[in-house]
Amino acid sequence: MKVKNVLIGSAVGMVFAAGAGAALYFKNRKTIPDGANAVTPFDIKKYLGKWYEIARLDFYFEKGLDNAIAEYSLNEDGSVKVVNKGFNVKKNKKEKSIGKAKFVDSPNEAKLKVSFAGPFYAGYNVIAIDKAYQYALVAGRNLNYLWILSRETSIPDDIKDAYLQKAKKLGYKTENLIWCDHKNQEETE
Repeated sequence: MKVKNVLIGSAVGMVFAAGAGAALYFKNRKTIPDGANAVTPFDIKKYLGKWYEIARLDFYFEKGLDNAIAEYSLNEDGSVKVVNKGFNVKKNKKEKSIGKAKFVDSPNEAKLKVSFAGPFYAGYNVIAIDKAYQYALVAGRNLNYLWILSRETSIPDDIKDAYLQKAKKLGYKTENLIWCDHKNQEETE
């Protein structure tokens, strides 16, 4: 009986230690690329609302999407509700995903983590934004994730060029950006 209790106690202890270790790992995991800085001061209330995806580095969850938009609103708990929508050209259908974002440190810094799948979070960092909160450059946790966003379906060339230069200086391969088509936006709405 004592041996059984010791084994159960050891197993519980190992599970607890593993869980605590995993929590510490994910809490301290890098959420922004080296050399990048999140915007400060940042006003989440100005950032809320609809953003059109102008360009992105393609990755699995957005592969084949056009007319991509993101909408942000506040949840009651202070986190940010994230609704991503787009039209999958190959599948000929609308796609939508809902997640939530939380500030990594201070709400005054545009360094967030976003989740679309339970306890797993990825970096979401606004690294450039104009004073009117109309255009944004967003970096993921590493150089595989980058978005150029706009409140309109296009972006002025001078801002686009400035964002591309900033991304290149950080090491992004901007020649690999996918430029979204917003000609048939009603397909997404």
